[in-house]
Amino acid sequence: MAKGARITRKIAENLAIQALGFMAGEPERLGQFLAATGIGPEAIRKAAADPAFLAGVLDHVAGDEALLLAVAEHAGVTPQDVEHAQAVLSGRPWQREVP
Repeated sequence: MAKGARITRKIAENLAIQALGFMAGEPERLGQFLAATGIGPEAIRKAAADPAFLAGVLDHVAGDEALLLAVAEHAGVTPQDVEHAQAVLSGRPWQREVP
């Protein structure tokens, strides 16, 4: 993603799905996510169609710095891009970090 690129809802949803896929590849992280959300593994595919659920995925990722850094690297974006996507899906205005 180009530096300073605007993150649209579609890009944010795609990033959340990538984050979910990343966690699915690491059973311990997926287990932590499932425990935190209370959702069962059989319901993830259906839930992933819900923008509110995708916002929750990025909320979970942003709440754990190590996970945030790992997801950002996996997706080829910056941690700030993940946080920006989280804000977009949560309906919050994006407050750019001042250098």
